[in-house]
Amino acid sequence: MTDPEYMARLLIRPFAEPDADAVVALWEQCGLLRPWNDPYKDIARKLMVQRELFLVGTLEGRVVAAVMAGYEGHRGWVNYLAVEPELRRHGLGRAMMEEAECRLRALGCPKAALQIRRDNLEVAEYYRGLGYTEDDVISMGKRFEFDDNPG
Repeated sequence: MTDPEYMARLLIRPFAEPDADAVVALWEQCGLLRPWNDPYKDIARKLMVQRELFLVGTLEGRVVAAVMAGYEGHRGWVNYLAVEPELRRHGLGRAMMEEAECRLRALGCPKAALQIRRDNLEVAEYYRGLGYTEDDVISMGKRFEFDDNPG
């Protein structure tokens, strides 16, 4: 459901360094932080690569939503979509995803992908509602750097 009152007031803009504490607090509220990832290092890394694809959504100047996107020439990726829990179900997440997708398409990106923790069924259903489908892949990773997460 999209709430016209919120949509009229929502400002989506690129992340700026003064947003860091608010974004990390939002990620924490949304349960996106993991002890092996220092969120401030994740932000610093993103600001070195396609920083214009790191977006925040604000209401009256307060960060209430965020999303990171990127494109490496083959497909786009979406990470860290977050909306303040008490503001969910008003269309803010959809608006953030639409803006990220629009920016990816403008770069010539043919497909966007994202990863969801296997036990996060509610979020999987949310993305299905945005048109995402499950790919027949195994997601694998290899860590090159180990963060010393202060939290």
